[in-house]
Amino acid sequence: MELPDDPMMLFSMVNMKLRDCYPSLDELCDDMNVDKELLVKKLKAAGFEYSKENNKFW
Repeated sequence: MELPDDPMMLFSMVNMKLRDCYPSLDELCDDMNVDKELLVKKLKAAGFEYSKENNKFW
């Protein structure tokens, strides 16, 4: 599955996947073959940070 380029769509999709399918960002990235550093960087540029405790970006 390809990730959206739009930061808000990316934010929404990743949080939905984290909520519904994956217990951690590492597992999401491993399963979806996504570069974790690139994903975090893209979302950080849009003003979002990952919370490990809450397993979501905000």
